Amino acid sequence: MAPKTTKKSEMNNQKTNILVEPIQALSDNYIWLIRRKDSNSAVIVDPGEAGLVMRVMERKKLTPEAILLTHRHADHTAGAGELRARFPQLTTYGPTDDNISVVTSPLSDKQSVNLVQMGLKFEVIDLPGHTRGHIGYFGQRMLFCGDVLFTGGCGRVFEGTHQQMYSSLQKLAAMPESTLIYCAHEYTLSNLKFALQVEPNSAALQKRIEQTRIKIKARQAAVPSTLKQEKETNPFLRCHLPEVKKAAENFSQMKLSCPGQVFKILRTWKDEQ
Repeated sequence: MAPKTTKKSEMNNQKTNILVEPIQALSDNYIWLIRRKDSNSAVIVDPGEAGLVMRVMERKKLTPEAILLTHRHADHTAGAGELRARFPQLTTYGPTDDNISVVTSPLSDKQSVNLVQMGLKFEVIDLPGHTRGHIGYFGQRMLFCGDVLFTGGCGRVFEGTHQQMYSSLQKLAAMPESTLIYCAHEYTLSNLKFALQVEPNSAALQKRIEQTRIKIKARQAAVPSTLKQEKETNPFLRCHLPEVKKAAENFSQMKLSCPGQVFKILRTWKDEQ
């Protein structure tokens, strides 16, 4: 079985010599392959499957330098052990607090990952809420955020609290607006349809939905987006706005006093769909 890829599968970080390629795995996961244009070095982010990754690596004659894991769920980690068996030199980075047995270099907030062969450095950001120890990796305009911030939405609150998840999203909202959002699932269209329920008169949302439909029909990835686009169309980053607060109050039939409460209602609303 050939790896599932999109027609435009390589996103060029134009300020660097770096390419980021999505490998579509399972039903809707993205495994991210980060590589250099001028060498055979590569980094693998959240490998939920090993076979797909190995076939891409062999076809492109790539040698992996490291694995980056954002959190412990199997659809993000299940291929890591097999990849390490195939490439024993691999360092596997992952969160300190998520109890992932394959991790060789545990990480927490404000630590960094220096990928020498790739010429890349990532800052580690603690992003609890989806899982207790979820982390993200930020460097050179790229954010690999696993299941915390999605294109058009956010992850479910499984192990943490809604306040933790809201705080994690606020951390990300404060980053440069040019940041490229590399999340780990293709949920864009369904997320945006929910967003339109929250803000039915948003011209920006309607335009983004149409653009997303065109991409998906052409078998192109709708990820990455930019943080600027997310702040314009993602309701979970817009909880401070009166129109989003009003929609959450209409759904809950409650008066809400702060953006954190608005977030909790929005996430509950989305969970019920």
